[in-house]
Amino acid sequence: MTSLPRPLAELSADEARRIALRAQGFLGAPDRRSGVRGVLRHLGAVQLDTISVLARSHELVPYARLGAVGRKTVDSAYWTGTHAFEYWSHAACILPVEEWPHFAFRRRAYRSRPHWNHDLPDGTYDQVIKQLRAEGPLTATDLGGAKKTSEWWDWSGTKVAVERALMYGEVVCTERRGWKRVYDLAERAIPDELLHDELDDAECLRRLVRLAGQSLGVGTRADIADYHRLKGEQVDAVIADSGLVPVKVEGWGKPVQGRSGASQAGRAAADAWADPAALEAAPRGRHRTTLLSPFDSLIWERARTERIFGFTHRLEAYTPKPKRVYGYFAMPVLAGGRLVGRVDPAREGRTLVAKQVGLDGPKAVPAVAQALVEAASWVDCTDVRVERVDSPELREPLTLELARALG
Repeated sequence: MTSLPRPLAELSADEARRIALRAQGFLGAPDRRSGVRGVLRHLGAVQLDTISVLARSHELVPYARLGAVGRKTVDSAYWTGTHAFEYWSHAACILPVEEWPHFAFRRRAYRSRPHWNHDLPDGTYDQVIKQLRAEGPLTATDLGGAKKTSEWWDWSGTKVAVERALMYGEVVCTERRGWKRVYDLAERAIPDELLHDELDDAECLRRLVRLAGQSLGVGTRADIADYHRLKGEQVDAVIADSGLVPVKVEGWGKPVQGRSGASQAGRAAADAWADPAALEAAPRGRHRTTLLSPFDSLIWERARTERIFGFTHRLEAYTPKPKRVYGYFAMPVLAGGRLVGRVDPAREGRTLVAKQVGLDGPKAVPAVAQALVEAASWVDCTDVRVERVDSPELREPLTLELARALG
């Protein structure tokens, strides 16, 4: 006798938003005992980027959740011991070391890759491995130089070799030193119990899909795929066995196809997939008020950000200045579980400069002022200066609120 499909859980848009906030560490009291490493394990990936305005993005991510954690503390938490490694996930990301086995599918794909953008001179790969084995952790400069010319893309043979070894998993980035990768052999950098590629591709994908769902709380097929940059068909192949459950979310609307195109009664009507633990209790607790890095996993997928928060945002650092709308490194402001504005920051000595501020109405003024003052204190600035406010009538209220908050 064929069993009837279980009814789908139905979530309001507001419930989905609060589930996402809790899953990302922004709703409820932060677990300060677990600190930065706890944030990393909870999120499963923290994106790295070269841009540094207030701080680099991997520093801004734990700050946004924990408050004024020291920047040296952040780097020490990531790179001391064998707690984390850097690899290609959503982008270049810091990942909990426990996830090393899950990326075996990607390492295998790189090893069988037929085409590379850079040529690898004969013997260079073996020489790099030999040097790392003899001398221990080294940067590309230590290995003989990263560039042939001053052009950013013109890698030396040594740099090509060590980056390829990193993709293959024979070499690991164990820390960043002056923003340079420090490479070591995986056999030294990864604990023995994790140093294996025993998981087949399907099991790697199943685990990453489950972890992505847990880190998102609730997400569409595209959201889940984007978290570790999987392909849609890879998600489709394993999601039914991932432990995530299909749900309908008010306003999300697009159906999720079943595995391998098979008919799955009850699943075809789903808009999204959720971590079942996230559905057990209503998310409650204190909301963070903070500036967010554009590379924060709460908002790094722009379509999801607009769907959940009704907030359109994009990074414009690589947009020509005359065409920018929000600014070079505009940081959304999170308050009360909503995105209430954005700030394009800079630093001049001990002054935090809000080069451009956008506010979602007068009610956003106190929250934006609070976020600016707290960020200024974190980066050892004693003053905040506002240059431009998109809504000119809110400039004076914001300036007055900043003056009050600064004392």
